[in-house]
Amino acid sequence: MLVGMTGVGGGSLMTPLLTLLFGVAPSVAVGTDLAFASITKSAGAFTHRLRGTVRWDIVKRLCLGALPAAVLSTLALKAFGTLNQEIGLVIRYSIAGSVLLTVVALIFKSRMLAWINAHPEKQLRGAPLLWATIVSGALLGTLVTVSSIGAGAIGATLLVMLYPSMSSAEVAGTDIAYAVPLTAIAAVGHWYLGSINWELLFSLLIGSLPGITLGSWVARSVPEKFLRVLLAMTLTGVAFKLIY
Repeated sequence: MLVGMTGVGGGSLMTPLLTLLFGVAPSVAVGTDLAFASITKSAGAFTHRLRGTVRWDIVKRLCLGALPAAVLSTLALKAFGTLNQEIGLVIRYSIAGSVLLTVVALIFKSRMLAWINAHPEKQLRGAPLLWATIVSGALLGTLVTVSSIGAGAIGATLLVMLYPSMSSAEVAGTDIAYAVPLTAIAAVGHWYLGSINWELLFSLLIGSLPGITLGSWVARSVPEKFLRVLLAMTLTGVAFKLIY
């Protein structure tokens, strides 16, 4: 419902709720959510491709950084062990940090875009823009693999800051398109680590179909600003609950 209403909330709320309400181990919550995201985002990417709202050149740049980072992060989790208590705590805090970054992206996205548009001389171009996109992809790849959060609101905000001339539809389409291979590789990595609960995954998929339909319908009558403030407040509470 939240994704249908706001376009945000899949990973940023799914993983914390699985951890806090259902007692799922942080590593299993992350792995299951990544598998869930790779399936649901594939349908969205296909739709955006048909509409021509995907900037494939930017997708390639993001993937150059994100995909190797996802593989390296998986190997690091394998080396340190995802199921021991210390790594579980690190993942828990990573989830909380990612949630707070999502809150920042939700609240200050419009202000940051306004500042960029008011100072065109600050916008990156050429090689600096290329490398900034690749580095952003690497950061997102690491964040998503460890916490399953970041491909949505944080990724979209980075795209807006790096490419302010892109339309909202292109930002959404490009953000979803690069997230498909990223979440798929990260999900395969977590399958390799044994941190995917398949029964839980199918239950989430069954609930998401009517949920996103209902959320999209409700969104027509509820102001977007109100929804984003409500979501930001909810995410802030979730982050502090994860920490304390």
